[in-house]
Amino acid sequence: MATLPRAAKPTSSVISGTDTRPRSDAAFDAGINSSSAWTEHLERYSLSDDEPDPTDELQPIEETVKAARALYDFEGKAEFGELAVEARDELNILKEEVGDGWSLVRASSGEIGLLPQTYYTYTTSFFSAPFHGRKERSTSTITPQESLQEQPEPVSIVPQDTGEWTNPLPSFRQGFLGGKSLNRFSGFVTSGAEEWILEGYEDPVASSLSSSHQRISTEDSINEDNRLSRLGLGEADRHYIDAGPTWQSKVPKFRVLVHSPSKRTSGLSGAYTMYSVTSLFSSTTGEYYDPCIPPISPTRITVQRRFSHFVVLHTALTRRLPGIALPPLPEKQYAGRFSSDFVEARRGDLERYIGCIVRHPVARYAEVVTSFLGCESDVEWKRLMPQLLAMPAAGPSFFAHVFHPAFNVDVDDATEAIDRFSRHTLAVGKGTERLRNKFGGIREARLEMSKAERLLSYSLLSLISSTPSSSTPLTGINEDAEDTPPQRNGLLNEEGAWCWREGCQDCLKLTKAMQKTSDALQIVADLYDDHARRTQLATHEALKSVAHPYQSYEGIIETHQSTVSRYKDALKSGEVRCLFFSNDEMTARCETVLNITMAEMDTYHDQKVEDFCTITKDHLDGEIGFYEQVLHRLKAARRTFDTPRFDELSKSPRQPSRHERDLEAPKLNPPPLPQPCPHIYDSAPMRPVSTAIQEGIGALLGKSQPGIRSGSVFGRMWAD
Repeated sequence: MATLPRAAKPTSSVISGTDTRPRSDAAFDAGINSSSAWTEHLERYSLSDDEPDPTDELQPIEETVKAARALYDFEGKAEFGELAVEARDELNILKEEVGDGWSLVRASSGEIGLLPQTYYTYTTSFFSAPFHGRKERSTSTITPQESLQEQPEPVSIVPQDTGEWTNPLPSFRQGFLGGKSLNRFSGFVTSGAEEWILEGYEDPVASSLSSSHQRISTEDSINEDNRLSRLGLGEADRHYIDAGPTWQSKVPKFRVLVHSPSKRTSGLSGAYTMYSVTSLFSSTTGEYYDPCIPPISPTRITVQRRFSHFVVLHTALTRRLPGIALPPLPEKQYAGRFSSDFVEARRGDLERYIGCIVRHPVARYAEVVTSFLGCESDVEWKRLMPQLLAMPAAGPSFFAHVFHPAFNVDVDDATEAIDRFSRHTLAVGKGTERLRNKFGGIREARLEMSKAERLLSYSLLSLISSTPSSSTPLTGINEDAEDTPPQRNGLLNEEGAWCWREGCQDCLKLTKAMQKTSDALQIVADLYDDHARRTQLATHEALKSVAHPYQSYEGIIETHQSTVSRYKDALKSGEVRCLFFSNDEMTARCETVLNITMAEMDTYHDQKVEDFCTITKDHLDGEIGFYEQVLHRLKAARRTFDTPRFDELSKSPRQPSRHERDLEAPKLNPPPLPQPCPHIYDSAPMRPVSTAIQEGIGALLGKSQPGIRSGSVFGRMWAD
């Protein structure tokens, strides 16, 4: 049985205070450079921990084999493709990051499998790392120090040359596992919270200036002038919590639209869909809004991004912000990717995803987000992508750079809060799932109403035109006279009126008025159909984004519960829980984690209110608009029976309705309603995890697996 791990130390993060990246000089509606929308509220900061050379060309990143040693026993499960190791075993790390805190490792026996990153340490140049105790931190900002010993032939991953480099590993997890996590450990471990509580974090930058983490008074936390005076080095990685606890926002809210999808083709990567991503920054929002001042057109920043670019954003955000709940990325799809329905559904999913990111008070000023939304130069963006993916995981450094009021968390209140929050999010998820199912039934009912209105229209038209309809066959008519024109049978007169008398003005007016009613019913049927396909589909899609709050916040819940347990143990015991820090210091770090998790719960509360208000208002507005259109058409048909319009109908003969030609084959079988793309957390059949892992490992090592076509994995990874 595996022993409890000590989390591996992340590499040091050094944030440069200057930004030497070239920026686009293109101006938009307001004539403002793209970076100014953020730098107006936040100091400029580097994209990565190492300042990149602006002259560097985009190159594929090669992973070299690194020597390591197992720190703990790990009993891997063969069905999951995991590697069983014992403490002190010598290892070769083939791929440091394959997703969710796992590495691809080769044992001295030659066996290859997956191993948690927290279970090994890299060996130094001349001696092995100790089996226990605190590991030495590397001074490298990208990877730990490599062994100087002779290494085996490196295993390189060279993606196809598509003109831009993207990491295939996120696609490996998304495409094969349906977005499900490979990690069997809790968010408490994978986020770095456990390591932060047990061992703290030594910031090499802040140690020479001031403490990298401290509790501050409530007044100092809330005071804007005091906070702004601290802006500067690495400010994008410093986060503040006010009384509540609630996150303190550094930049105002802004909107992001994903629009204008277009199909592009590359000679190397094939076809893909490109989306325009537009950020709208309003200068009349927030505390500066003055109703007496006319609104100013928002600053617009538009960039071109494809789905794989969103994967880069999500991967980098997950690494840099481990303590917050990020929305899941939409599912990949390999068939029908260019159908209009799917492209529109994908556009909406991406817009909801990035909208959820930018409304989070911490995520919206993350450096990866500002680069994703503000880098207008395609060349510069291609150069930045591998740097974003190479940025080390924040781990405990995220928690070390959170500042909050002192002693603002009560352990009993925190215990009750997480229990209530957990039950609430579970109930919201179940209730929303039921609502989604019922709403799907309502859309189908609207489609049936469209059929009913159309059938009524055909029946009415068949009656006044004396034309048989396959859906409403005539009865009581002499079958021998069916081939005779209606005028000769006395069904219609020469003017097309529904009468046996020639020149009957009353029946002519009646027939034409009823025909207009039939046409109005056809329009009403079209309105029902369009309402179910477009307006209600948008609401159905929106419900998807609020359907799984527990799964989205499961990592936060686990982290909070584990921290409360550690907090209670630390309060009850006077023993020193760590070799390097006192018990009081551990409780202080527990308090920091609880501030973060409770601030995340507060963020969910605000977003839930906003989401359900928006969804309900949009639904009601859609229903009101729909019924207003139906009412308008019905009123127009009703007015034809009133003078003077009714009398004017007798001035000319009746012209056949354009729907009469459909009576022989009524259009009563519309195509099926488009359905929302499934959410990543929706229950759906998925392939066995072991099969996915075997294919992924085979792709990384260039080995073919039985029954798997060579090259098929990378083909799917690069599909988007």
